[in-house]
Amino acid sequence: MKRILILLILTFSHSAILRIAAQDSLGIDMENGVLGIADDRGFTLQSKNGKFVFKPYLMLQTRGQLNYYDDEGLDKAYNQDNVANSGFALPYAILGFTGKTFGKLDYNLSINAAATGANILQQAWVDYSISPAARFRVGKFKTPFTHAYLTTLGETLFPIVPTSLTASTIMPHTLNAVTPQIATGFDVGMEFHGVATLKQGSQWLVGYEAGLWNGSGSVVNGATKTFSDDWHIPSLLYAGRLTFMPWGKMPMTQGNAQMLNGRHMQFGISGGLNVESESESTNDARLGGEFAMLYNRWYVGAEAYWMHVGFTKRMKIDQTFNYWGAYAQLGYFVVPTVQLGVRYDFMDRNGTSRDGFLNMPAVVCNYYIPKVHLKLSAMYQFTGRYGHKTQLDRDNDDLGISTHHASLQLQFSF
Repeated sequence: MKRILILLILTFSHSAILRIAAQDSLGIDMENGVLGIADDRGFTLQSKNGKFVFKPYLMLQTRGQLNYYDDEGLDKAYNQDNVANSGFALPYAILGFTGKTFGKLDYNLSINAAATGANILQQAWVDYSISPAARFRVGKFKTPFTHAYLTTLGETLFPIVPTSLTASTIMPHTLNAVTPQIATGFDVGMEFHGVATLKQGSQWLVGYEAGLWNGSGSVVNGATKTFSDDWHIPSLLYAGRLTFMPWGKMPMTQGNAQMLNGRHMQFGISGGLNVESESESTNDARLGGEFAMLYNRWYVGAEAYWMHVGFTKRMKIDQTFNYWGAYAQLGYFVVPTVQLGVRYDFMDRNGTSRDGFLNMPAVVCNYYIPKVHLKLSAMYQFTGRYGHKTQLDRDNDDLGISTHHASLQLQFSF
């Protein structure tokens, strides 16, 4: 054991020390997107001058879930059941390490052993800091779109993000390759970002992110893109985000049992253009607006987003489609270890050219088991349909989405 410790210490410097990190919870650094590297979970290896930091981490999520689907889309002749995609699941089994070198360069690498293909590499990036207002990041990481995705993994109010972000849209064309969703998630690329003080001597902060990504999502780690035949620019995802924080830096959490005092608020706008996405068939533009607030035991969050889909000239389809969605959610710690939450999720899944939309109310209860870093989450979501012109439109609008979803998830982080 002593030899192992000596090797770890020498890896960083002769002056490095092994310590248990037990810092003020409001100073938790959540930049790695998985868990805070300066909280009291596990240990952190750090040099005396603070320029070298190394933290291994682990996060596991085990979920039992039940999904009940309506009869539309089911063929009883093939013994298709209303209950499907149910049982036990392991959404994340993440092992990684993160930290800082030379006081300037942050790094993060995480592997999701529960995933397959390119998704096994969940994140891998380095981030060079010229100053807090001027940073440069390259690798695989979260694209700057929607507060729901940019929240630290495992720190969300609900165990699943809003369905309006993840559900595939519906088009009146039978093209299997064209099923865009509003969220952009993880991708390989580069970005400039930073946080600056807007007013001298105040807590008013402005954050920005702007960059280029492949636009292929987390399922592709290679360089597979080309130039746009229509616009004659690289067929990449061009995206950016601008935030305003009037009460200091906003922690990327939707509720943390260690952060029950203090106030933080954030307003944000984001957008992007994915050139020749969906197998070079469409050009997808996205816009979003967001609000989030942590006020002692309260959490409030709301977002709205819009996506415009236009076909490339080679597709010979002279049509465009517009989709939008929104959600609002509220969480409150009734006691320091129990957080209750509600959410209303809305999606115009079949586009603005057709009547009808989906509404998806949900409730959640999170129990933070003390001293062992376990989080138990129980949620229920109902998917309703409203305003459709025909019964067929109503039946088609929620295909692939369960009418009733119930889940119980246990999360461990170290």
